[in-house]
Amino acid sequence: MNLRLKTSRLITITLALALAGVLCFGQAPKVKIGADLLFEKYSHLIDGKKVGLIANHTALLASGKHLADSLQENRTVTLVALFGPEHGIRGNAAAGATVQDGKDERTGVPVYSLYGKTKKPTPEMFKGIDILLFDIQSVGARFYTYESTMSLAMEAAAENNIPFVVLDRPNPIRGTWVEGFVLEDSLASFVGMHPIPIAHGMTMGELAKMINEAGWLADSSKANLTVVPMENWERSKWYDETGLRWVPPSPNIPTLNSAIVYPGMCLVEGTNLSEGRGTERPFQTVGAPFISGTKLARRMNAFKLPGVVFEPITFTPIAIPGVAENPKHKGKPCGGVYVRVTDRNSYEPVKTAVYVLSTIKAMYPKQFEWRTRSIALLAGTHRLREAIDSGVAPDKICEMWEREVQEFKRMKEKCVIY
Repeated sequence: MNLRLKTSRLITITLALALAGVLCFGQAPKVKIGADLLFEKYSHLIDGKKVGLIANHTALLASGKHLADSLQENRTVTLVALFGPEHGIRGNAAAGATVQDGKDERTGVPVYSLYGKTKKPTPEMFKGIDILLFDIQSVGARFYTYESTMSLAMEAAAENNIPFVVLDRPNPIRGTWVEGFVLEDSLASFVGMHPIPIAHGMTMGELAKMINEAGWLADSSKANLTVVPMENWERSKWYDETGLRWVPPSPNIPTLNSAIVYPGMCLVEGTNLSEGRGTERPFQTVGAPFISGTKLARRMNAFKLPGVVFEPITFTPIAIPGVAENPKHKGKPCGGVYVRVTDRNSYEPVKTAVYVLSTIKAMYPKQFEWRTRSIALLAGTHRLREAIDSGVAPDKICEMWEREVQEFKRMKEKCVIY
């Protein structure tokens, strides 16, 4: 064999081995969530302690086991109480349904509801608890109630001198995207308690840190807060780039695609339009019986909004037990559009929703209706509704939040962990 052939084969083998190395070892390591690291590296926080846990069905370890079950089986820990947010500890309560006090069937541990008459833990609920853990997957939008549950629980922990630990999880729509109106103080509610934008670009741990350090708890109190951070998570990562299994955070966010559009299309809930509850694609679907999907799609696509196209559809919302018991326009054929995200990195969810609402209002001024209180709470301001009603161009409406978003970003930088 001549030298040239030997050299050629050697190069081929070397390249093949190099490629194999990339395939086997070059992929980004799987993200490790705070719940797993609690047992691996932070067990000193709970060893010998009586623990309370705020969690739901998303509180799964890499093994697939629920955190409550793992704590119950751990001989160094005593699981004293569970606290159920919206949808409950095991995620079997429908959206908006009251969560009941009771006993967890798997662990036998008492469950206290934080989504009913009581949304903030009481001193009686904390009896016998040394430390309070929080482990819930959120979606990166201000009006998700899990964030309010965390804030109120952290406030209660501060008032009762109980350490509060957030087991961090990824922001599924990235930790970089910030968009939308900042909540005005007069519109603080359980669907938005603090002055942050609609899409805030933070993890739950980072948000807890911001709430604590900004003095947003009652009487500017400070919790004894610890965040158990993730490993290998990068701010630019979408959830499907983390190596983690997707668990729907709530019944109407069944997929990552629905979470991507949610920060914008949830604003549709503040109108008489269907936001797609009672269909297979909630928040990716918008329409009403009085809408022509063909005409709406044509108008929306003419804007050439980044990363999205609108497909005309007809749909009929139906009751789905445990998911959408009584959706808007139940049983009525609706025309509308399917919001198909074609480039999620350039897609702007809140901006897109502003264009959708403005366009439908202009096309159907007599049929379109606001749910005035709801749209104000979701948008965090009355300015969105007032601007659309006044015929302000959608691009000008979006400019309204730019200055406050920039101010928030500067504040956010002081609280980021990753």
